[in-house]
Amino acid sequence: MTIRRSLAAAFALATVLTSPVFAKDMVVGFSQVGSESGWRAAETAVTKQEAEKRGIDLKFADAQQKQENQIKAIRSFVAQGVDAILLAPVVATGWDEVLGEAKDAKIPVVLLDRNIDTKDPSLYLTAVTSDQVHEGKVAGDYLVKQVGSKPCNVVELQGTTGSSPAIARKKGFEEAIKGHDNIKLGRSQTGDFTRTKGKEVMESFIKAENGGKDICAVYAHNDDMAVGAIQAIKEAGLKPGTDIMVVSIDAVPDIFAAMAAGEANATVELTPNMAGPAFDALEAYKKDGKEPPKWIQTESKLYTQADDPKAVMESKKGLGY
Repeated sequence: MTIRRSLAAAFALATVLTSPVFAKDMVVGFSQVGSESGWRAAETAVTKQEAEKRGIDLKFADAQQKQENQIKAIRSFVAQGVDAILLAPVVATGWDEVLGEAKDAKIPVVLLDRNIDTKDPSLYLTAVTSDQVHEGKVAGDYLVKQVGSKPCNVVELQGTTGSSPAIARKKGFEEAIKGHDNIKLGRSQTGDFTRTKGKEVMESFIKAENGGKDICAVYAHNDDMAVGAIQAIKEAGLKPGTDIMVVSIDAVPDIFAAMAAGEANATVELTPNMAGPAFDALEAYKKDGKEPPKWIQTESKLYTQADDPKAVMESKKGLGY
């Protein structure tokens, strides 16, 4: 009996030692871009919810849209000896040195929702993102279909200059309208992913384009800029969604409210739950050292006024938007 109990105890111990490193044992640093948009707030909220659900000790740092703050945060996480780092990079370049420090400390880094430009992909474990070029293309394809053969002068509200979403969403949209000579992408300027700047830039577009009468559509790299643009269009005495089409990306609740009111035409969804797949990848990596795919892609779904925007808006309550 004693031998049998000893064997059982040994087996139980071996099972514990060879089982996955439970999430509750993990300390993860999260360097977030900031809170420039409703979607970003939702990503932060969902990440915290996912960490709490899994028992992960999440160390959160808000960079207030400054890369230097993110670099400081990553160095602080390395000094604390965290088990992993989540990074939503404010811009695409300038990460090699600090991520090299994390690599030297054997701390895996997972990119959330944005990519980086580096010649050394070993600096990060994986990137959990949508296909941002595809997002722009979905938005552009929708506009092409809606416009048909009619002349259409499009103005563009770009995201933060140098950020991977701004670069990719512009590229995808331009790919979609290429060959459709009736659609012209005219004025294009950064609205920095914020509602206030989106409104400000749209006001300048309207003034430059015959009080907005020469604008067929506005394409915004995120919904918050689109909501700002909608306000500017209304203040100019025009009807958003009718006089000027509004197409954007993210699918935050406010854009569904605008669609329900007929003031926005379409949005492409960017899921705020990047953390779920990221934590799954980290847990598997901690278990057996097997690296996940370098890119974990999320879905990009198109929503229009025909998709019961009020119901969709209700379904998104409680996600931190």
